[in-house]
Amino acid sequence: MTQRQGFKTNEFVVYPAHGVGQILAIEEQEIAGARLELFVINFMKDKMTLRVPTAKVANVGMRKLSEPALVKRALETLKGRARIKRTMWSRRAQEYEAKINSGDIVAIAEVVRDLFRSDSQPEQSYSERQLYEAALDRLSREIAVVQHVTETEAVKEIEGQLAKSPRRGAKAEAGAEAGADDADSDGDDDVAAADEAA
Repeated sequence: MTQRQGFKTNEFVVYPAHGVGQILAIEEQEIAGARLELFVINFMKDKMTLRVPTAKVANVGMRKLSEPALVKRALETLKGRARIKRTMWSRRAQEYEAKINSGDIVAIAEVVRDLFRSDSQPEQSYSERQLYEAALDRLSREIAVVQHVTETEAVKEIEGQLAKSPRRGAKAEAGAEAGADDADSDGDDDVAAADEAA
């Protein structure tokens, strides 16, 4: 009774549209004459409780917390070079929103990386800042629960990884061609390393 589809009460889960929540109970309700089994999920930070039919879990993309190895990969992603498409902001914003709501921790880390601004960089627009904070919040909450640390500690770890990423800004603009060359040489090194491994 306390476990359904691999999920059990008191377990932390990731619900793509809302982030990390905790299953408080599995209850039955009668809705329009049909018995329905529901997960009662509490999102403490949002002060919200959601009831999700156990049969709909796969459809909504609810999943268990990421394994530590996947969290590590997400943290590694933060150190990469920001990849910003040269499309209109509204189009990019939709893509970022979709990644945040995908529930995929690595995709969320990509949004954090791409929207991160250091103190030396130009100020973000309001909508960029909103998306950055939403992605940072989702990422830090999951890392905090997986690593058994506070959200503040998780945010510090994320910011520490972002500090290691190559900076963009005035230098990045001036050295755009050099950056493209770097990417090529990196690719070649990877191929050479793969050849050696084989």
